[in-house]
Order: sequence, then C-alpha cells, then structure tokens
Amino acid sequence: MTIRRIALLLTVASLLIGGALLAQDDVIRYASNASDEGARELDEARVAAFEAANPDRIVEHSVTDHEAFKQAIRAFLVADPAPDVLTWFAGNRMNFFVDRGLAADLTPLYEREGWYDVYAPGFIELATVDGAQYFVPTDYYWWALYFRPSVMEQAGVQPPETWDELLAACDALRAQDIIPITIGTRAPWTAAAWFDFLNMRINGPEFHRSLMLLEESYTDERVVAVFDYWRQLYEHDCFLENSAAYEWQDALDFMNRGEAAMYLMGGFIPDSVPDEIEDDYDFVQFPIIDPDVPIGIDAPTDGFFMAANASNPEGGMDLLAWFGSREAQELAAEMLGRLPTRTDVDLSGFTEAQQKGIALVQSADYVLQFYDRDTTPEMAEAGLNAFAEFIADPMNADVQAILESLEADRVRIAAEQAAEE
Repeated sequence: MTIRRIALLLTVASLLIGGALLAQDDVIRYASNASDEGARELDEARVAAFEAANPDRIVEHSVTDHEAFKQAIRAFLVADPAPDVLTWFAGNRMNFFVDRGLAADLTPLYEREGWYDVYAPGFIELATVDGAQYFVPTDYYWWALYFRPSVMEQAGVQPPETWDELLAACDALRAQDIIPITIGTRAPWTAAAWFDFLNMRINGPEFHRSLMLLEESYTDERVVAVFDYWRQLYEHDCFLENSAAYEWQDALDFMNRGEAAMYLMGGFIPDSVPDEIEDDYDFVQFPIIDPDVPIGIDAPTDGFFMAANASNPEGGMDLLAWFGSREAQELAAEMLGRLPTRTDVDLSGFTEAQQKGIALVQSADYVLQFYDRDTTPEMAEAGLNAFAEFIADPMNADVQAILESLEADRVRIAAEQAAEE
C-alpha cells in the first residue's frame, strides 16, 4: 500500500470519525414514561414535529412502562450517558432530584423563551426551587368543590365562596335531608384533599409547601388550627356518614342520585358521572377562609426536565423549548384534551368546564400537587393513616397525639434524607 493511499484512507477515516462525533453530539436522548396508547401517540407526534423542524437533530426516543419508569428513573439519572430530557411529575417528586443535584437549572431556558410572561404564575412557582427553575410543566388537572346545581337550588343554597357560607350551606342542606358533602375514604387520599385545602386557606400555600417538604413541624399551632376547622365541618354534620365504607366512586353515587350536594374532587370526576346528568354538575374553588392569604390550589401536573449530567445540554434545552411551546401544548390539547399551563394557548376548542378549570388554576397564586405528590412517599403514608384516624371519630380524636406521631415520623424521615445527601 503506497504512502499516498494510506494518507487518503486516514483522511477518509478522520472524516468518518468526525462525522460520527458530530452526529453523536446532535443526538438528543429522551426518556419517556408515555407508555399508554394515547399518551404514546402524542409523545411520538411531539418528537416527530421537533425533528421535522430541526432536521440536523436526532431524538433517541425511549419509552418505559409508566409504573416501571418511577423506579428506573434513578438509574437513568446516574447513567453515563444519562438521558438529556426526561418526563416526570411536579412537586416533591421533582424536588427530590433537584435536591440531589440530578436536575439541570433551566432558568436560562425560561429567560430565553420568555416563559415568565406566558406561563401562569402558579406553574412557574411550581417549577422553582431556591429561585431557579428546574421543570417544564406542560399539562395538569384541577381540584375543586363540585356541586349539583339542581340539588343546591332545591335547598335554596348558593355555591359557597367563604367558610361561613360553607357551614351555612351544610346546615340548610341537612334541614332538607340532603347530605351536604359526600366523601369516600376507604382509600384515605380523598381526606388528604381536605387537609391540603384547609391548610392552604388557613396558613397559606407557602407554609403548606414547607410542611410537605418536611421543613415545618406537624405540632405547630398552625397545623392544630387545620384540625380545629376540619372538626367544625363535622360539628355542622357536613359529611356523608361512615365514609370509610365507600370508595370515592361509591360516594359519588350519592351525588349522582341527588342525595348529596357537594364533593371535593379532581377534574376527572365527570368520567364517573352519567351522561344524562353531566350538565347538572358544576364547581367552584375551595371556599376562602382568610381573604388575606394567597390562593393555593391542588393541580397535579406533569412535564419534563433535563438531567444535570446531560451529554447534549444544548440539544436538551432545544427539545424542552419545543415541549414547552404554545404549539406543543396546543397539539396535546388537540390530541388528548390535555390542559395547558401556558396562558397564550387557544382555548376555543375546550369545553366550558375545561375553560373554567383552566381559569381557576391560572388565577391561583400557587399551584401545588397533592399531599402524596408534594411530600415524600413515607410521609404521605403516615399522613394518610393519620387523616383516616381523625375522620374515624372526629369529635373525640386525640389530635395532639395524632400530630405528635406525625411529627416523630417527619423528624425521622428528614434525618434519613439528610444522611443520604
């Protein structure tokens, strides 16, 4: 082989190697939990649209079963190379990775894309840890106080906007032999919604968030006040009796039959309402207790983030910019009816109820997730058990003992977390 031919082959090899390295740099690794049929179709459509608009970029798109992803994500984030972009949940589940330095700071992306001006304030707060943004929230559902207008009118009751109006509504409905508020607590997560909203309305969403992050004490007098207000509802005979005998759908049957008037529940409730009475369901935000306290709302939210050790951070930022864009959120709304976190998305295609829910969330000062999303899994289990103990006998429950037990759990779990860091 001549020296000239060897030189030529070396030149070709260097070009091929250089091209391969360039291609590797242009690959964006995206790990997704969108394994369900409809979610996967949307996921693939989003990726295809990005690649069509960016022909020099290739997305290496991997999908893991939704439940398996919850376990696999920890391994993903410490792999070499780690995925650049990942799907995930807002709240404590996101903060867990932020606190451990496994999520990239997306503040430059928010600044570059002008998202501070187009994302609802509550969602920006949801993405923020210590003043920086780490998460791109893209869709959600809301929680609200649902009611049957016809049942309320029968008793001459208006949807309650304040705490006093809620208590008065309970009295008026009971006088008409109507169950004021239905609830099924066989699985006690439904009771957690009452704790969430009472704490946010009494003490503010910032205190509630700090409590969820194990930064405040469960024996604090502010938490005691939550149970004092909660007990008032039982004093006014507001709730369905023997609620622990019912799943949440079973409790909804009382409302569907017109035997109950209200239900604190998530925006998925219409899925369990017969079509012929769906128009006789409406909702309002949880009543105001202290008008000087900022408005917080539970709106479980999904979205995306970037790994701290992403191999292609520039490409990851660009993919996240697309996922968080108005066009991508409109695509999600069109394909699956996903509710947007941006304020500039065209809402004309949404139902009246969806538009009302969107306005409810976008007008909130703080958007939180839900008790079992905002705190750690172990603390959530302890909390749900405590709520179940309280509502089993609310008039005689030893609240102080319940809270002391929760505080012992909080201190232990917080210490274990600190030891891991």
